[in-house]
Amino acid sequence: MARHAGRVRLVSERRISSGGPWEARYGYSRVAVAGDSAYIAGTTDAGPDGRSCHPGDPAAQARAILQIIERALGEAGFLLADVVRTRMYVTDRGNIATVAEVHGEVFGDIRPASTAVVVKGLIEPSLLVEIEADAHRA
Repeated sequence: MARHAGRVRLVSERRISSGGPWEARYGYSRVAVAGDSAYIAGTTDAGPDGRSCHPGDPAAQARAILQIIERALGEAGFLLADVVRTRMYVTDRGNIATVAEVHGEVFGDIRPASTAVVVKGLIEPSLLVEIEADAHRA
């Protein structure tokens, strides 16, 4: 049970950390679960030092990110097949096709709603890709 503004809700809530370099510092979780839904925060391939583990390689960054997302979903009791929406943030328009191809390798049969957005930059210059996802168990 969770109490919110004097009301009692019978919703299962859970927060999961992946140990990323900014989660505790900036006050967020890798995954927040509410009932049958999971919300995966923007995820990069940042190592403990905050820099990309695959600098200069957007495809490798996207693959690593989707593996982090899959592990976090699993810890929360969800599968990649439960993903209903993804958002891909890419720092270079020329990398969208590369990142989208990796997305297609992972989600080809699942086909969640998806958006790709070009952004000026991410939290650390070596990071070229950030992906977030929403999942729902039927």
